[in-house]
Amino acid sequence: MTDRHHLLVHGATFAAVSDRGDISGVRGGGSPDGLFVRDARHLSRWQLTVDGAVPEVLTPVADGDATRCVLVPRGGRQEPPAHTLFREQAVGDSSFVESLRVTSNRPTPTTVRLAITADADFTDQFELRSDHRTYVKAGAVRSRQVLDDGIEFTYRRAEWRSCTTITADPAPDAVEETGTGARRLVWTLDLEPHGTAELTLRVIARPHGDKRALRVPRSPASVNDHVLALEERFVEGVAFPTGWPELAAACARGLSDLAALQVPATGPDGEELRVPAAGAPWFLTLLGRDALLTALFTLPYRPQLAAATLPALAATQATGTGASRVAQPGKIVHEVRHGELAHFGQVPFGRYYGSVDATPLFLILLGAYVEQTGDAVLARRLEPHARAAIGWMLDHGGLTSRGYLVYRADEGGLANQNWKDSPGAICWSDGTRPTGAVMAAGAQGYAYDALRRTAWVARTVWADETYASLLEQAAADLRDRFQRDFWMREQSFPALALDGEGRQVDALASDAGHLLWSGLLDKEYGEVVGRRLLEADFFSGWGVRTLASGQSAYHPLSYHRGSVWPHDNALITLGLARYGLHDEARTVAHALVDAATAAGHRLPEVLAGYGRDTHPEPVPYPHACIRESRSAAAPLALLTAVGGA
Repeated sequence: MTDRHHLLVHGATFAAVSDRGDISGVRGGGSPDGLFVRDARHLSRWQLTVDGAVPEVLTPVADGDATRCVLVPRGGRQEPPAHTLFREQAVGDSSFVESLRVTSNRPTPTTVRLAITADADFTDQFELRSDHRTYVKAGAVRSRQVLDDGIEFTYRRAEWRSCTTITADPAPDAVEETGTGARRLVWTLDLEPHGTAELTLRVIARPHGDKRALRVPRSPASVNDHVLALEERFVEGVAFPTGWPELAAACARGLSDLAALQVPATGPDGEELRVPAAGAPWFLTLLGRDALLTALFTLPYRPQLAAATLPALAATQATGTGASRVAQPGKIVHEVRHGELAHFGQVPFGRYYGSVDATPLFLILLGAYVEQTGDAVLARRLEPHARAAIGWMLDHGGLTSRGYLVYRADEGGLANQNWKDSPGAICWSDGTRPTGAVMAAGAQGYAYDALRRTAWVARTVWADETYASLLEQAAADLRDRFQRDFWMREQSFPALALDGEGRQVDALASDAGHLLWSGLLDKEYGEVVGRRLLEADFFSGWGVRTLASGQSAYHPLSYHRGSVWPHDNALITLGLARYGLHDEARTVAHALVDAATAAGHRLPEVLAGYGRDTHPEPVPYPHACIRESRSAAAPLALLTAVGGA
C-alpha cells in the first residue's frame, strides 16, 4: 500500500501522518510529514513497531478531524494475527494525542512489545520545500532528556528556544537509544486471553516565545469533541439552500474547515484575534490576500471573520520602507511567518509585503464590511490605516506616476506579486515572461473598486466630501485608462498585464473575470468577457481555467497556466452575476459544486485543467493545499452569486 499523508488541523497546529498513523521525517516532496506549530516541525518521527516489526494496515487512516486506523502484525493466511491494534490520533492547540489499544486474538496469555520511535528535529518549514535551498544554522544545538513518563526534546540557537515534550500513560518501561537523534519508548504488555491493554501518548509543542500554560489533552476523543463543537458553532445559523443539497453540503464543509483554520493574530491595540489562515500544509499562517478574500466570501454569513481580519492587517501595515521585505508606507502585508528562519532574517517572510493587491483588497473589505454591518466604529478606528493604504496606491503603488498599480520581481521573494504569484504565471500567449515593471490586470480592478468603496466610507462615515470626490475621480480616470490600454481589439478580451513599456501581455487568462467582480469594464465589454470565459478553451467543465487551452503557454498541471482554482472561479461567478449573466454564473457554480461533491464536498486549493469531457472525475493538482481558506469559503460566494439555483 502506498502511504498518503493525512492532515489534522487545529488553528496554528497541524499534523501530517501516513496511512498507518506514522511520521517518517522525510524531507522535500509535495507534502511534509510531522507535527508542525508556527512553521516548525515539533515531531519528525513517530513510528510504531510491534514485537520489533512494522505492523500491516488492515484499515488505513481516513481523512477527518481525528484519524483512526486498524493494524495487525505481519503474517500469512495460515496463522491469523495474534492481536489487533486500534490507533486513534488528534491534534489540539500546540498538541498531539494518541490512544493505542491492543487486543489479543488468542485464548491463552500472550506478551506484546510495543514501541514508538520519536524524534523532533525542529526543522523550519522552508527547509522542507522542494526548492533545493539550504540554510546555515550556526550554533544550533539539539538535546534530549528522559522523563519519568516519557522524553523531552529541546532545540536552541542563540536566543531561539523550542521544546517538544512527550509523556505516556502508563509510563514506558524503557526509553532506548537508537543510534540517531531519535529515542524509542518501549512497553512490554502482558495480555490475558482475548484481553486488551491501552496506552495514551501526549505531545506538547512549545515554539519559541510561547509562554502560555498549555492544556494537555486527555485523549483523541476529548480533542475531537472540542473540534466538533467548534465546527458546529461556526456552521450554526447559516441558511443553506434546501433545493440544492450539494451546494448546502459544500457550504457546511467549507465552514467546518474555516473553523479549524483560524490562527491567532494581534490587533493595533494588542487585542487577541482569530483570523483565517491561508491553508495547510504550507500556509497555515496569515496571508493578507487569502484572508481578505476569505473574509469577503463569508461576509454575508460570518462577518466576524472580516471584523478580525481588518484590524489584524492594520496592525501589520507597513509604516516605513524596507527593500528586503518589499515594504512601503501604507502597504498591507502579504505574509506573516513565525519560524526560526524568519526570526533570523534568513527568509524575508517574517513580515513580507510582496503583494500588489492585498492593499486594495483591504480597502474593498473595509467598505463592504461597513456596508454589510453598519459598523461605523471600526471604520473610524481604521481610518488612518485606510488613508495610508490609499496613499500607498497613489504614491508607491504607481497609480499617480504610472496610471496603474505596478510591481517588479523581487529577487529574494516573489517574482509575481498578484494572485498568480508563481514565476511564469504572467506571460504572453507563447509563454514568454515580461521583464521590468508589470501592471497586472486584476490588480487594476481591485484598485478601482477600492477607490470607489473608500470614497463611500469617506462620505458616509468620515464626513469628508472633498476626499470622497477625489477618490471617485481617480476611479473614473482609472476605468477610462484601463479600457483604452488593456483592451485587445483583435481578441475582444483584456490583456493579462502590461509590461514596463506599456505593451499588452496577450495571454488569455481568467483574471478577466476578476474585472467583472470589480465592475471595471463597461457593460458591453463585460458581457463579451463573461461569455468568452464559458467557451470550451476556458471552461473545463469543472470551472474556468487560469489560462485558455490552445495557447503555447497552457499546461493543465501548471500552478497558474491552465489549472482551475475554486476561489478564482468564485470571483468569476460573482462577476458574472454582477453583469447580469446569470445562466453563465449558474454554469460555473454547478461545475464547482460537482467538483466538491466528487471530493467529499470539499474544494481543494486547485484542480488540474483537464476537461470533463475526457476526464469524468476532477483530476487533482499534485501539490495543492487540501484545506485552503479561500476554497473553503468559495461555496458561500457561489451561494451569494446564484442562491439555491
